[in-house]
Amino acid sequence: MCWKPDTCAWWIRINQQTKAMQRGITILGIGLAGALLTYACVYYVGTMSHRELLRDKTPELAWLKREFKLGDAEFGEVARQHAAYMPQCQVMCRRIDEQDKRLRQLLITSASVTPEIEAAIEEAARLRAECHGKMLRHFFEMSRAMPPEQGRRFLVWITERTLLRSERGMGPMGHDGHP
Repeated sequence: MCWKPDTCAWWIRINQQTKAMQRGITILGIGLAGALLTYACVYYVGTMSHRELLRDKTPELAWLKREFKLGDAEFGEVARQHAAYMPQCQVMCRRIDEQDKRLRQLLITSASVTPEIEAAIEEAARLRAECHGKMLRHFFEMSRAMPPEQGRRFLVWITERTLLRSERGMGPMGHDGHP
């Protein structure tokens, strides 16, 4: 039996293996720490613009300032107009929702198209048309607060995504059976 660790062959082998394993664990730890640090730096840089948007007073409009290259005064006017329009928009949405609920209830309790259902459909369409008109006036007002070229670009962009959005058919397939 070997009592002195410095001279015992098996103890020396175990000690060397332990040092090699410790060295491997140290290298692995440094590699993992480096990878985590790199990920954190890339994440920080990659999300910087989004964090800046959230610090803005009106983060829902901050993209507009950047996309349409608005100055502070122009953006301030657009934000003011947006804030003034929101209560009107909420009232219209509430009225449309109430009419949709009324129509839904009529449809649930009826076995065929009745004059009440037709009137409810017409009222829903009238409310949506009123909403679209108010929205369009708001969009034109916003566009006038922008530089002329950006205002025209904004009008094209916003109307394509709201008023002129293609809504074919009643489901995922269009009225002609094609998506």
